[in-house]
Parts: sequence; structure tokens; C-alpha cells
Amino acid sequence: MKKTTVFYWLSTGLLAALMLLSGVSNALMDTASVEAFRHLGYPAYLLPFLGVAKLLGVAALLVPGFPRLREWAYAGFVFDLSGAMYSLISVDEPAIVWLPIGVGFLLIAASYQLNRHRATASGAVPATPSLA
Repeated sequence: MKKTTVFYWLSTGLLAALMLLSGVSNALMDTASVEAFRHLGYPAYLLPFLGVAKLLGVAALLVPGFPRLREWAYAGFVFDLSGAMYSLISVDEPAIVWLPIGVGFLLIAASYQLNRHRATASGAVPATPSLA
């Protein structure tokens, strides 16, 4: 197996696991998630929505044959993590609390870039996207 494929599945698997655990926790509205949302000033009724969205994003990453849907999943995960980081910074949480979110960003970037590299190498996607 090529190194690119191994690193793609490693980064994508870790990203999927991270989002799966977070999505299940949110969808089931566990106590820690509800308390975290209250601390951030958000209503708890948003938790199931975000949880289901994360679970659908994980499915979009792992199910083959839907490259555009996969792109949207990557974008959704970036929005989710950006919102989480911004929210934690806004309530004056110390860097030790919000800085680990950077690992999620790194996993998204690695998975996305390796996915593009694999798709370009197989000829499934042009090297540079066309605006037309």
C-alpha cells in the first residue's frame, strides 16, 4: 500500500473517530456536553442538531463515491472547530483548554490534502479546479 494511502486513512480515521465521539456525545446530550454548552452561553437544544451533523459528516468522509459531499464534510468540520475555538476564547478560557482543538484542524488539513493528492493521482479530479 502506498504511503499516501496509509497516511490518508490514518488521518481520516483519527478525524472520523474524533468527530464520531463528539457527535455521539452531542446527539445523546450527555451531561458534560450540556454543561459545556451552558458555560458557553448556548442553548442545549442545539446539541442534537450538531451531533447529528457531525455523524453525517463522518459518514460522508467514509462512504466512497461522493467526493463533493466529502468536501462539504471537511468544510463543516472546519466550521465546527472554528466555532468551538472562538467560543472558548470568547469566554476567556485559557489556551490549555482551546489549543488542543488545533489537533482537529491538523487532522482535517492532512486528510483533506491527502484525499486531494490521491484523487489527483488517480485522475478522478483535475489538479487545479476549474471555475467554469
